[in-house]
Amino acid sequence: MKILVVNNKGQYNHRIQRSLQYLKIPSELVSNTLSIEEIEAKNPIGLILGGGPSIEGAGNSEEYIKHFDIPILGICLGHQLIAKTYGGEVSTSETESYAKVEIDILNDEDLFKGLAPKMEVWSSHKDEVKTIPKDFKILANSNLCDVESFKHKDKDVYGIQFHPEVHHTPKGSVIFENFYDICKEKV
Repeated sequence: MKILVVNNKGQYNHRIQRSLQYLKIPSELVSNTLSIEEIEAKNPIGLILGGGPSIEGAGNSEEYIKHFDIPILGICLGHQLIAKTYGGEVSTSETESYAKVEIDILNDEDLFKGLAPKMEVWSSHKDEVKTIPKDFKILANSNLCDVESFKHKDKDVYGIQFHPEVHHTPKGSVIFENFYDICKEKV
């Protein structure tokens, strides 16, 4: 019963997995080049799609999003990949920054349980989701970004623009614990 952290070659992917270890959440960091069959053989209860430099370097991540019917959490690039895969629009941000941002939590069920109404996060705004896919709803926004987080209306597929794995996001561990709870409920 573990969560697979898909390494999309971002600088924080190892840190995501280490954060899960600190929280005693069973996990494994895996390459984004694994086949669907190789991922299935690991029998994950959830996937976390890590960040990375570009959508072009995301390996098979889009295939995982399309194929698996288990909880999925996309972080930064992973968030953008989910939007793109489901038909949303991703483009370069007007602000292009790494910064501490205060997000407004619009829906505190599931992923943001216990965190509303506001949360300080460390967010990357080079690329961002401009238009969410039609089957999604926005969970959080900020003065820099209209889509800091979203969720599929019918599936446990979540995206967050920010990085819960760094110490600049003081309550980031709650995001991981909530996601693990979502995964365990589906087993």
